[in-house]
Amino acid sequence: MAPHHSRRQWLDVSSRGLGAVALHALLQQDGVSADGLPTGLAQFAPKAKSVIWLFMRGGVSHMESFDPKPALTQYAGLSINESPFKSVQDPELLKKVRVVVVNDANGQQRNKLYPLQVGYKKYGQSGIEVSDWFPHTGSVIDDISVIRSMWTTDDNHGAQVQFHSGRHMLDPRVPTIGAWITWGLGTLNQNLPQFIAMGPRFFDVKDGHYLGPAYDSVRLNVNPNNPLDYAKPQGDITQDEQKLTFDLVDRLNRITAAQYPADSRLEARIKSYQLAYRMQTAVPEVINFSAETETTKNLYGFDQKETRPFGEQLLAARRFVEKGVRFIQIQHGDGAAGAWDQHSNLKTAHSRLAMQVDRPVAGLIRDLKQRGLFDETLVVFATEFGRTPGSQNGDGRDHHPYGFSVWMAGGGLRGGVVEGATDEIGFHATEKPHYVTDVHATLMKQLGLDAHQMEVPGHKRLEQDFGDPIEGIIA
Repeated sequence: MAPHHSRRQWLDVSSRGLGAVALHALLQQDGVSADGLPTGLAQFAPKAKSVIWLFMRGGVSHMESFDPKPALTQYAGLSINESPFKSVQDPELLKKVRVVVVNDANGQQRNKLYPLQVGYKKYGQSGIEVSDWFPHTGSVIDDISVIRSMWTTDDNHGAQVQFHSGRHMLDPRVPTIGAWITWGLGTLNQNLPQFIAMGPRFFDVKDGHYLGPAYDSVRLNVNPNNPLDYAKPQGDITQDEQKLTFDLVDRLNRITAAQYPADSRLEARIKSYQLAYRMQTAVPEVINFSAETETTKNLYGFDQKETRPFGEQLLAARRFVEKGVRFIQIQHGDGAAGAWDQHSNLKTAHSRLAMQVDRPVAGLIRDLKQRGLFDETLVVFATEFGRTPGSQNGDGRDHHPYGFSVWMAGGGLRGGVVEGATDEIGFHATEKPHYVTDVHATLMKQLGLDAHQMEVPGHKRLEQDFGDPIEGIIA
């Protein structure tokens, strides 16, 4: 008689290689989590089906991107206490976050106000101001909702964990937004993972946590020859030979299944091998861009060495959306902290990084629109925090969690609107402040999920974890 194991034990021993990836996807397709909890919790008719989550690692300067502040140039060289904006350091305004403003021995803030390092202008019929480092994004600003009043509580790069999960890095780890969405909605495609990650990850390398490893993202590379770890068989074996191997394993498993008809674990294992075989074909097909026209490729910046790497990831994301993948998470900016972390040399580094992403992002929005996918796809452009209005090391900016910008588009959201505001030097979110989980709640609402229903027995969530939909950007 087959030995009995819990579902969790079975997952633990199965979590190796492509079979594990297939098994995780299989559990999603079966509508259960690793703990046997139900998925498919949609509460009402969704306006969107999928999410493309673009995360700039390191902390994009909101003043030099989507929230320009000319007062920084006007009062450059003064400390905050010497400027007309001394009140932004009011302790009552600062107490909601776990950081301290650094002052010198005379009580003056060390950093002097640092002028804007790039120009800006108004774009589109909406007239939203966008930095000159993001001209292509500016050209599609009428399709975008800019949120200028984000805040968080971590002043270091663990804020990447917080933006994805809602919890401070020092708190117990909890599921990320991608895990919650795939747990809540299940699959749209029987041959592909439902939660895909591309690009560098350091702080937040897992997603499912107490939901189980079935809700961790599946890491992919934009390489048709090797897009998925463990997707290529070891040794010199043809596809036909591999199929014969799978068929033999399937026949042997069926014989065993007849001997032990009550062994549900064996049936699931059979299905996981079948799915693994299908994924070996389906994933490389999506990553293969040979069917795309040169016009489409160039829309994503394939014709420019600076833009092509990120453009390939975004084109892959569009193709995965077409195939029904729920959540595609793409992170930009290598290194432990993230390449956008400019404590010095901000002008040179930010302009270079913005060039890498600006054209591909605008191309993604245009491509989604021309293919009729924009209204059912949510695009998020985010970062863990902003940067200080004061200078650091003479030509950089420090971490800044009090107020920063992100934007969202598609999936039933309004375009050409600005939600919230920071003060005149970009220090505080002063109008309609939004904690990071408000972004999560907005995605869930557009996908037909009630954030407050996203809870499992034995794992109490805080009210802040749920967030509130940002109603001002919802059409």
